[in-house]
Amino acid sequence: MSDTTARAADPPAIQDAATAWPEVTGWTCPAPLRDTPRIVMGHGGGGALSAELVEHLFAPALAGPALAELTDSSVVTLGGARLAFSTDSYVVRPLFFPGGSIADLAVNGTVNDLAMSGAQAAYLSCGFLLEEGTEVATVARVAEAMGTAARTAGVEIATGDTKVVESGHGDGVYLNTAGIGLVPPGVDIRPKRAVPGDVVIVSGDIGVHGVAVLSVREGLGFDVEVESDCAPLGGLVQAMLEVTPNLHVLRDPTRGGLATALGEVAAAASVGVVVREKALPVPDPVTNACAVLGLDPMYVANEGKLVAFVPREHADAVLAAMRSHPRGASAAVIGECVEAHPGMVVARTGLGGTRVVDVPVGEQLPRIC
Repeated sequence: MSDTTARAADPPAIQDAATAWPEVTGWTCPAPLRDTPRIVMGHGGGGALSAELVEHLFAPALAGPALAELTDSSVVTLGGARLAFSTDSYVVRPLFFPGGSIADLAVNGTVNDLAMSGAQAAYLSCGFLLEEGTEVATVARVAEAMGTAARTAGVEIATGDTKVVESGHGDGVYLNTAGIGLVPPGVDIRPKRAVPGDVVIVSGDIGVHGVAVLSVREGLGFDVEVESDCAPLGGLVQAMLEVTPNLHVLRDPTRGGLATALGEVAAAASVGVVVREKALPVPDPVTNACAVLGLDPMYVANEGKLVAFVPREHADAVLAAMRSHPRGASAAVIGECVEAHPGMVVARTGLGGTRVVDVPVGEQLPRIC
């Protein structure tokens, strides 16, 4: 039976309902379908959609040994030196928020990606993508903030570029930075090096950056102002490496938060990860904001925190070194790697239960970095 015949045979009530269906082509969904022929916002959220885009579209097209690890920074050898090399783009709204700005994110984000390979950042490039009509004073403010952030991080901006797009085709200012740094001898930090028995340590309070940006973007008022944790982590990593060069994994849990970072490591190394919810350092303002908004702090972005997978025999010394550094004063052990449930992260709840901590499909909070 043809579609036309079937429609003609439908009762009048069904025919009327069919012709009254709303136009839905422009609708969006916070949990987007994964089988879609078009790019959706979730592809930029750092979750499963982002991973699929990279692994199944970009990686095959751009295949090469340096790209194969699919880490935030790639370690390459050039002229006998081991270099960490990374790039990232930043589209946050608003451009300035409590505790930082898009310029701070651009500098610290790339510096931290290099640090997650054990490298001390040396040089950055910067690209400014400006929308026609943006006030010159705003661009100057961003540039000045970038210079200040670079000096604070101890890195030099060595080259850059500027492009202008038509009004309506940008969001004021977008930034791109790339960076290089030297990896010390004997240091091999990669997600695949996580093994059962590793202790999982987070360097401080989680969820702060995402809540800080959300509070100003949506005009939400909380009892206390929440400031972004945006900060360079190179010095903290160097303090950890002074204890032992045998750090297995370092990740900065930015887009997708701590949950996504742990999930990516578990999948890459085929290990299980167990997290104790009571051990998670979540400050009260973040807890309260997430309770009101229905968010899980484990999925909210950070910009000045790291999570480390450390051999058990070095865990106490590394934790002490972290707590002695200003960027790790609130460091805490939150869990461990196990042989069970490889590739999966689970959380032990306060009531003694267990829940799966999955990698999100899209994103909870768009444009936070």
